[in-house]
This record gives sequence, structure tokens and C-alpha cells, in this order.
Amino acid sequence: MTGTTAVPILMYHAVDPDPAPATLGLSVTPEAFAAQMEVVAERGFTPLTTAALAAAWRSGGPLPDRPLLVTFDDGYEGVHRYALPVLAKHSFASTVFVSTGWLRGRHETGGALDTMLDWAQVRELAEAGTEIGGHSHTHPQLDQLGERRLRFETLRCREIVGEELGTAPVSFAYPYGYSSRRVRDTVREAGFAQALAVGNALARRRQGPYALERVTVRRSTGVEEFTRLVEGRAIARNFAADRAMTKGYALARRARGALRGHWI
Repeated sequence: MTGTTAVPILMYHAVDPDPAPATLGLSVTPEAFAAQMEVVAERGFTPLTTAALAAAWRSGGPLPDRPLLVTFDDGYEGVHRYALPVLAKHSFASTVFVSTGWLRGRHETGGALDTMLDWAQVRELAEAGTEIGGHSHTHPQLDQLGERRLRFETLRCREIVGEELGTAPVSFAYPYGYSSRRVRDTVREAGFAQALAVGNALARRRQGPYALERVTVRRSTGVEEFTRLVEGRAIARNFAADRAMTKGYALARRARGALRGHWI
């Protein structure tokens, strides 16, 4: 397949039967996740890591039939407990983007919304073939930070993952999906080769390696809707409200950034 291929990149957060209230809306039950991965298998999709997709698009190399990405943000413990066995059953690749200050262990800064992975679990995920990507250190809105803090959030995240796993991450996902040209440049300068936003649209090569779009999977996403998402059908209609809110948030964030003297 060529660089014109549109690829569904699925964005998950917590996989948990009883998540914390703060993560409920963006969580899925273990049963729902298993059913969704059955759809992926039955429809003949081939899940890739973020790095593999970006490398193919960068080099012009071939992609498998029906490529798809399964990604998880933040680093919730249920990804290891509930999602990993399902992914292993299907031999599916995935990417987990971790906020290093939220993970349990010696780098923990507090602020996590639910029970998070510890580093032993992160290593088990990596050993099982999961790509571990960066998601900042403390999960701030990166486009609202000054230069020094922005560099710290990206560099410290990459440094910790490299220290804990022995290999520095090459893929990044923007917390809340928020970015700007300044943020994207900083992520690139920190050593990440590609980054994912949200956008609620299919990913395409022309979006560029630092603004690849994803579709959100929620607690409310039923099997029929999920099937439409991976098939690329009715995405604009499904996420119309989200896109309207995103535009409003973007205008507000640009105004705040301008007041703070940040170059957006």
C-alpha cells in the first residue's frame, strides 16, 4: 500500500471494569476492548506500532493490507492487566504513550487520575512487542508552557523512558491532543521522530510526522460504531461535536498563549 493510504489510529486510555470517575468517559471495559479487537481481526486489519507506520511513510516503503494502530495514552495499569492478553492472543502490535511522572515508582510526581503502570509492567509490555512512547512528564497542556518548562517536559520524559528501558522512545503523543508549531518543533528537537495528535480523523501521510490524527474510543463506543470508525465511515458525523469544541478550545488557548508571550 502507498502513502495515500488512510490509516485508522485508535486512541484508548484506561481499560478497566471500574475506573476512577475522572477516567470513566475515556475508558473501555475489558469486554468491550476484547470485542473491538475481534472486529479488527475479523475485518483483516494489521495493527502496527506508531514507529513502523511513520517509518514506512517516511521512506515510502510498503505497508501491509489494511494497516491500523492501537494506541493507549497516559499509562494506566489496566493496559497491562486487561489489554495485553487480548493483544497477545491476536499477535497485535500497539503503542503505549506514558506520562513518566504519573507512573508508579521512583520518578512519580503525583497527579495521576487512576492506578498507573509501574516500570516492571512497562518493561513487560515492551518485551511483549509493545512500543513505549512519550506523553510528557507530568501531562500538562504543552502549548501553554514557557520554553524552559516545555523543553523539560519533553526531554525529561524521553530521558526517563530511555533510562528505564535501555532504549529512548521515538514516538510521542501530545497530552490532551494540544500542540502548536512551537510544541511540535520542541518535540522534534527532544529527539522524537513522530508524534500523534487527536483530530478524530483518519491518519494520512500528508498530515506530516508530527501531526498524525487519531480517533477516540470511549466508554460509549459500541461495536457497531467501532466498526464504522475502523472502516472510516461517518467519522465526521460521529465527532462533529468534538470538532466544534476543539476549535473553541484552540482559539482560547491561542489567546492565553499570546497573553503569556508564548509564540504559538
